[in-house]
Amino acid sequence: MLNKIREEKNKVFISILVICCFGLIRAFERSIFYDPFLDYFESDFNNIKLPEVDSLKLFLNLLLRFVLNTALSLILIYTLFKDKGILIFSSFLYTFFSVVLFAMFFIIVEYFPEKSWLLFYVRRFIIQPIFVLLFIPAFYYQLQNLKK
Repeated sequence: MLNKIREEKNKVFISILVICCFGLIRAFERSIFYDPFLDYFESDFNNIKLPEVDSLKLFLNLLLRFVLNTALSLILIYTLFKDKGILIFSSFLYTFFSVVLFAMFFIIVEYFPEKSWLLFYVRRFIIQPIFVLLFIPAFYYQLQNLKK
């Protein structure tokens, strides 16, 4: 019983710590990452051109942010489920989605600059930890179904 309480305490502590790290990444995004689209998407972006960007610098900063969010997400998923199979599957999904999203992002920037609304949503999936919000309930549901 005492071990169960201690394990749950650790799970809650690590989960809160990871969520705080997500918050810190978001709070300091302007000072940590190069992203000219932050100001662009806060304005009326449907009526103005895409900003000039340093493609390599933008790619590296988006990749860094995606990797940080992915690492934190995988820590959270493993903390909650303690299942290496789920961790490996999540890692595969994150790798697959990173390739797809980054390809889409740069195709949109280079070939479809008038589709800024599409760029908004693709970029959102790159810079925000949205996948963890989808994966945790899905894995929980799957594990509940396996128990039945």
